[in-house]
Amino acid sequence: MTNSALIRPAWTPATIALMVVGFMVFWPLGLAMLAYILWGDRLGEFKKDVNRKTDEVFAGCRRASRSQSFTGNVAFDDWRNKELDRLAEERRKLDEARDEFDEYMRELRRAKDQDEFDRFMNERNKGRKSGRGKSVPDVTDED
Repeated sequence: MTNSALIRPAWTPATIALMVVGFMVFWPLGLAMLAYILWGDRLGEFKKDVNRKTDEVFAGCRRASRSQSFTGNVAFDDWRNKELDRLAEERRKLDEARDEFDEYMRELRRAKDQDEFDRFMNERNKGRKSGRGKSVPDVTDED
């Protein structure tokens, strides 16, 4: 399934329905859904920050464990440390690629939304110019 799921942090019919049902079932669920709708697009940045801080905390533990010789064979331990460093670099590259793709998908979604909005406005303006647009009836009382 792609990132353009039905439930995304936006005012869609599905998220509104989930929020209403959440409030009816147990009010904190509705409140949580409201928070997701309002601030859900910031969850990605929050997750990245938490992951980065966690990696920094545990990086010291990894360095300390690498400095110790588990096997007693210096050549094997050197090879092991080089492989672990290489894998860490590959992981960093994969994380960067994932972040770039997520940004691309966000921009693609924004462009699609902008295109839909522009199409709506063009159709709306064409309807008004041709006189076929919906008009609001005059409701003034002249009694």
